[in-house]
Amino acid sequence: QVQLVESGGGLVQAGGSRRLSCAASGRTFSIFAMAWFRQPPGKEREFVAAFRWSGGNTNYADSVKGRFTISRDNVKNTVYLQMNSLKPEDTAVYYCAAQLRSVSGYSHWGQGTQVTVSS
Repeated sequence: QVQLVESGGGLVQAGGSRRLSCAASGRTFSIFAMAWFRQPPGKEREFVAAFRWSGGNTNYADSVKGRFTISRDNVKNTVYLQMNSLKPEDTAVYYCAAQLRSVSGYSHWGQGTQVTVSS
């Protein structure tokens, strides 16, 4: 199994920046891809960004393109989401997720971390 633990959420002013972390542990060799999703208040969960665990194939939701960057620290097995130029509409619970090899979809999820952007 793979365990994911997010951190870094909090309150930030519009226009500010925040970096979220997702520490992966367990059978990390079985990870194929990692992603960030978010769930705004009263809305459904939505895709934010993703890339292959081995690197490459990075893609972003249109709403965050140019403002958010997904990256990874290979030594720490940690995935980051650098969020710049934050907007109130970025307010959400942010989740990291892992897709395992030979498994369709994201099967492992973290507990989520709240990001609130004040106007």
